[in-house]
Amino acid sequence: MKLRVLWFGRPAASPYEEQVELYRRRVARCWPAEDIPLKPAGGGRSSDPRRALSEEARIVLSHVPDRWRLVALDEGGDELASEELAALLARAEDGGCPGMVFTVGSDLGLGREVLEASWRRLSLSRMTLPHLLARLVLWEQLFRSSDIRTGGAYHRRSVQ
Repeated sequence: MKLRVLWFGRPAASPYEEQVELYRRRVARCWPAEDIPLKPAGGGRSSDPRRALSEEARIVLSHVPDRWRLVALDEGGDELASEELAALLARAEDGGCPGMVFTVGSDLGLGREVLEASWRRLSLSRMTLPHLLARLVLWEQLFRSSDIRTGGAYHRRSVQ
């Protein structure tokens, strides 16, 4: 199964970007993984946000191949424990899913079309996170899921 993370913006040199790439490479040991920046459709404060969201939705949906599952990161989505995310990915892979696309919205969020087309909606936190931090948390959790899947030593299960 392949994994793809879509996000709106431009990569910038920063320690966060380095960490994103580190986790992406680690994920790629288990699942081929891509981190794909997309150009935001918003043209500044004078642009129409609804039109921009609709255009961004078209862009996102054009990056979701047939039979792949789309997962929208959305504040109204389900909050999952790391083990639950790992189980979700394992079920998808074991069920023959060829790939999953995770999408982080622009500063406008995600368009209705993306949310409606999504197989799942996930929330990383009830708090608002900057896009770069959301990507970093997502890639770390995808790596943690791959570690759980392969029985690695990175994820430590809680001892009760």
